[in-house]
Amino acid sequence: MALLNTKTRYGAITKGFHWLTALLILTLIPLGIIADELPYATSEQLHRKAFLFSIHKTLGVTVFFVALARILWALLQPKPGLLNADNRAEAFLARTVHWLLYSSLLLVPITGWIHHAATEGFAPIWWPFGQNLPFVPTNDARVAHLFGSLHFAFERVLAFSVLLHILGALKHHFIDRDATLRRMLPGQPDVPDLPVQHPSRAPVFAALAAYGVALIAGAFLWYLPGLEETRRPAADTGVAEEDSGAAGNWREVGDGDKDGAITITVRQLGNEVSGAFQTWRSVIDFDDTVTEGVAGSVSMDIDISSLSLGALTAEALGDDFLSAKAHPVATFRADLVAGGGEYLAEGALTLNGVTRPLSIPFVLAMNGPDEARATARFVLDRLDYGIGQHMPDGEALGLEVEVRISLSARRAPG
Repeated sequence: MALLNTKTRYGAITKGFHWLTALLILTLIPLGIIADELPYATSEQLHRKAFLFSIHKTLGVTVFFVALARILWALLQPKPGLLNADNRAEAFLARTVHWLLYSSLLLVPITGWIHHAATEGFAPIWWPFGQNLPFVPTNDARVAHLFGSLHFAFERVLAFSVLLHILGALKHHFIDRDATLRRMLPGQPDVPDLPVQHPSRAPVFAALAAYGVALIAGAFLWYLPGLEETRRPAADTGVAEEDSGAAGNWREVGDGDKDGAITITVRQLGNEVSGAFQTWRSVIDFDDTVTEGVAGSVSMDIDISSLSLGALTAEALGDDFLSAKAHPVATFRADLVAGGGEYLAEGALTLNGVTRPLSIPFVLAMNGPDEARATARFVLDRLDYGIGQHMPDGEALGLEVEVRISLSARRAPG
């Protein structure tokens, strides 16, 4: 078998690319469907789901590079003409499907790859080059949602194109009884003289129109319905950024993503996943002249629904974990205690409907007489607050949750 293409036949290298791609795609599509439908209520189920998704993602990256190499090879080779080019309608459809196949073999894996890179944790790609991509922000819910939606839309284009490609090959083989399919099989079949090919750009525009339909459908079916999930509004929680510092003798300087931060880090399947709450309200009374004993108090309400935790956001806010609908606000009430140049917020945290005592050491940095910044780092055991009780072993989802707080405040006038 010749390695290179001719104007009438495919060479061995082109055939190898074709059947390798076919094997990967026909494995990836059902694998992705099965992995997506699997439950993840227990550690064992989560491991199984993540394992299948890791296979899916790793093969997806493989498809991208195989498709890229295949396209580059095709550009260097003569393309065998169509055996049915004199049937204008059928030739137009065949060329359109080929444009859709080649483009979607790049678009599907790259959008899935960007979606993966924009999240943290859960089902890594099995390769030594890391999980991130240049210019793709990590743990960005909007980027992840956009490219996740594009991945689903382009996936449908790929699946439909593969189906049409298979049906066309079977028609040629069993109905037309020509050598179209046999040209892609091992060996060198007899090929008659080719008809006039009638090259045209119309299939390119038809493929672009098909993508337009897919994007419009994807916008209404996947992107727009899920867009609100990336905004995490503080509706109906009673916690609003503009109310922050409504009382107390210190006023917090901005909330959410301004000049303060409340972040958490968890471990899922051995990978660290970090996120942040965007909305909270705090009331601070503090006497910075007190060096021993109670120097004031702090009252903080945190909007649980404002949490963004990458790929784990929806799961984290669900009934098995933070129960954002049933318990939309976490509260921390504490005395601020000074002693030996150190500070302690000593009080109680109510989270997920559970109240437990909590003491938080924090560092206070004064920036002049009227500005201060407090930073703290502490660890919670999620089981203490009834979070993820169906995963008590800590293997799939770590028991410890690291919390970091950084708040800036100014002395209230008067």
